[in-house]
Amino acid sequence: MKLLVYGAGVLGSQFAVRLHEAGHDVALLARGKRLAALRRHGVQLAETGSPTVKRVPVPVVEHPDGGYDLTAVFVRAHQVDAVLESLAGLDGDVLFLPNWAGGPEPLGAVIDHDRVLLGFGTGGGTMDGDVVRYRAANIVTRRVAMPIGEPDGRTTPRLERIVRTFRDTGINAKAEPKIDARLKTHAAFAAPLGQAAYTAGGPVALADDPDAVRGMLRVIRQNLAAMPTPPTPRGFAALQTLPEGLLVATLRRFLRSPTAVNTGLSDVSPATAGELARLTEQLRAAAKVR
Repeated sequence: MKLLVYGAGVLGSQFAVRLHEAGHDVALLARGKRLAALRRHGVQLAETGSPTVKRVPVPVVEHPDGGYDLTAVFVRAHQVDAVLESLAGLDGDVLFLPNWAGGPEPLGAVIDHDRVLLGFGTGGGTMDGDVVRYRAANIVTRRVAMPIGEPDGRTTPRLERIVRTFRDTGINAKAEPKIDARLKTHAAFAAPLGQAAYTAGGPVALADDPDAVRGMLRVIRQNLAAMPTPPTPRGFAALQTLPEGLLVATLRRFLRSPTAVNTGLSDVSPATAGELARLTEQLRAAAKVR
């Protein structure tokens, strides 16, 4: 397939590198300073704590030329509206991979419902200037499979083809029949977690404030209870049933772990605030139509 990766942040960059190194016809879309850096040095990758930087000459574009079989969108939730019109002018299917609790309807209303697929990028890392830093265990969904699905839950030939292509590339993808519920469940957990970490100044600072963790947990429980569908995966239901004290202790340990420290939870930028606000807005809207 001819592929476009729309968004050159942590996940988009890692994703494009994997596809490029596997021999796919892939381009990485970027703008501004990020575009200039990619043209000078390629995608720069380094393991967390390592001085060694790997440079990969992934083709980059500022304005896509069309003819793509699939566009994989890696932008933040509050940036989606701004890119929909440009996506409408492209060919092929569009796979949305951000944090997203707004469902497929607003996406399909602009670019054509038949072209929309939903998913969630489950890799991790941070930006260190122009360098993407990652933990070896997390690079592009090595441990946790990246769920991809049709909005209506069907298993279609195009879904099977996309999952197969990614898996052959080394990206651990899987078909998810309940992808919209999966995305809403993740947002119900991730939005309060991200907001609490943002307010505290990072995950470790949040872990040091058990009252803040307890308040965050209560918001997560409220979100899950207000969802229009049961949590997906079902394991998230444990956040509603296990004792509060046990969950607070578990969450505090997680917040101090390398997994939490080396992810977006350490990002306290305005972009993070914008994304969290959009997710919270989407969750409230979903609760009203329950």
